[in-house]
Amino acid sequence: MRVGRTCLAVSSLLLLAAAAESRTLPKDAQFTDQFPLERCAEFATHTGAGAGGGARNQYFPLVVDRVWSLSNANCVAAGDCDELEEVQVSVLGETQVVDGVTTRVVEEREWVDGELEEVSRNFFVECVGTEDVYYFGEEVVDGEGNPLDGAWLAGTGDARPGVIFPGGAFLLGARYFQEVAPGVALDRAEHKASGLEFNANGFEFSDCVLVEDTNGLSDPKGKNPDAKVYCPDIGIVMDEELELTDILLP
Repeated sequence: MRVGRTCLAVSSLLLLAAAAESRTLPKDAQFTDQFPLERCAEFATHTGAGAGGGARNQYFPLVVDRVWSLSNANCVAAGDCDELEEVQVSVLGETQVVDGVTTRVVEEREWVDGELEEVSRNFFVECVGTEDVYYFGEEVVDGEGNPLDGAWLAGTGDARPGVIFPGGAFLLGARYFQEVAPGVALDRAEHKASGLEFNANGFEFSDCVLVEDTNGLSDPKGKNPDAKVYCPDIGIVMDEELELTDILLP
């Protein structure tokens, strides 16, 4: 997924400064890039009523017709951001077969100062039982529909699925590849903190978690991470200075 910017909003920074730094895995744990998809007996492309086998990853729900809107308007108002950036994430009522697996299509649209900058179609599926949500790739175009770099599909070349969000308990210190497309996309994630409260733009959520993403291609040592906050049964609520401004819950 291509959401991700450069600085934290002040309200979120104050929140995250109080987050616990404890870990349950060694600091030098390697990023996992091998995932047991072959052991998954059933995949689900949606969460909630009627979901196959009870798909239920609480931090990355695939609820059809759910729409998130995020913006850096608070950062702009504070004078810390020069451009207004807005992102809309929609779980579409569409599926697409990627590498032999039926996945859910999640669309992201990004505007900069009111102009459509980028549209991506991301392909996710949850393994029923483990609750792991796998990332099978993305198609990316600019505001005029022209293909952009960074697109990849599992099963094409050396690309294979990564994990966008593991299921089960949130394990502090867990490190894993979200994208496994050598030479194209190698985004990684690390679990940094849990038990957070998110308060912004009239929203109040508790038991949220902090995940830091790094780019294994442009930042192999992970010196410039992007901070993302996810809340139970909601999904992503903060991505660097982008904060949740609206959510449609079908």
